[in-house]
Amino acid sequence: MIKNILKIIGGLLAVAVVYVAYMILFPVSPKGEANFEADGLSLKVEYHRPYKKGRLIFGEEKDGALVPYGKYWRTGANANTTFETNKDILFGGYELAAGKYGLYTFPSENAWTITLSSKNDIFFAVSQPDPKMDVLKTRARPQKLDPELEQFSIDFSQDSTNINLNLKWDRTMVSIPIE
Repeated sequence: MIKNILKIIGGLLAVAVVYVAYMILFPVSPKGEANFEADGLSLKVEYHRPYKKGRLIFGEEKDGALVPYGKYWRTGANANTTFETNKDILFGGYELAAGKYGLYTFPSENAWTITLSSKNDIFFAVSQPDPKMDVLKTRARPQKLDPELEQFSIDFSQDSTNINLNLKWDRTMVSIPIE
């Protein structure tokens, strides 16, 4: 009897290990990376890229939005998103020392709060972050994105005044200026 119970437990454990290994090796939301380099400045973002799959992405919780307004979002999927700079910069108008940071957001219809945290190594970052670890908070206005973007994407763009970190998904884009 005990041998049978141990075999069942062992089998379930083996299935769980295989499932976790599969999810790590072949994630539903693949890993993405955005890089920017110019004049000795190097910026890097690592994140995971979920798909829309016909879902309501940004909106009210009561409407079933995947990313409800006013709620913590790890800004991607799987692990927390990280932002890294090799030089001191202005991020959204605030001074940021060179280093690697966790990036998370609180989206809303009219303004997003973008936060950088000293905690940058969280996998399955589903719980609320520790605000004591925050090093910077800034706000940015969402813009309408056309056409709609099926897969979450982060990139950098540069104009005559500064560099922008762009968060894009569905019909929404948020740009954070970097100087």
